[in-house]
Amino acid sequence: MKIEIWSDIMCPFCYIGKRQLETALAEFPNDEFEIEWKSFQLDPTIEAQTDKDVYTFLAERKGISVEQSIEMHKGVVEHAKSVGLDYHFDKAIVSNSLSAHRIIQLAKTKNLADEMEEIFFRAYFTEGRDLNDPETLIELGVKAGLNADEVKETVENEKLYISDVHTDLIQAQNMGIQGVPFFVFDRKYAISGAQPVEAFVNTIKEVQK
Repeated sequence: MKIEIWSDIMCPFCYIGKRQLETALAEFPNDEFEIEWKSFQLDPTIEAQTDKDVYTFLAERKGISVEQSIEMHKGVVEHAKSVGLDYHFDKAIVSNSLSAHRIIQLAKTKNLADEMEEIFFRAYFTEGRDLNDPETLIELGVKAGLNADEVKETVENEKLYISDVHTDLIQAQNMGIQGVPFFVFDRKYAISGAQPVEAFVNTIKEVQK
């Protein structure tokens, strides 16, 4: 079964959705699943702002206080914790995810996309790493198993893998995908959002019929 996942590494529900799907797949130990990660940018206009955490950035964007922003995020933090993830929005550095997406596209050519997604998610939401910093991107790419020179070339040459990112974005647009995570199973069924594990299990069973 092929599962396509449109996702943005700056999306907190995408990391949660990844965990929910993985838990569901564990219930089918004898089945084979092909996971294909697809690029999606929730906001392609965001500029890197290393001096602001997510709480402050969203407070300014929405015209609310930082305290209100923290309160708004509490539910997301608890949701993440329920699936074993440790979110630190106070450390998360506001970034544009395009460079990371291009590296994920490189990782796809090496069958390392899942590893790259996991490392980027953890780096952003848990470790507070700057995903617009070239050296950080190279370090994380190598950690996923990629060749350092290839990652460096991808970071420095903004044309590399950009067409692959755009292809994914156009596919999402043509399919009417407006939010992520968005999971497509064998192009038959789809799940939008970080749904409960049962939703993934039931959908997989439906596709298998």
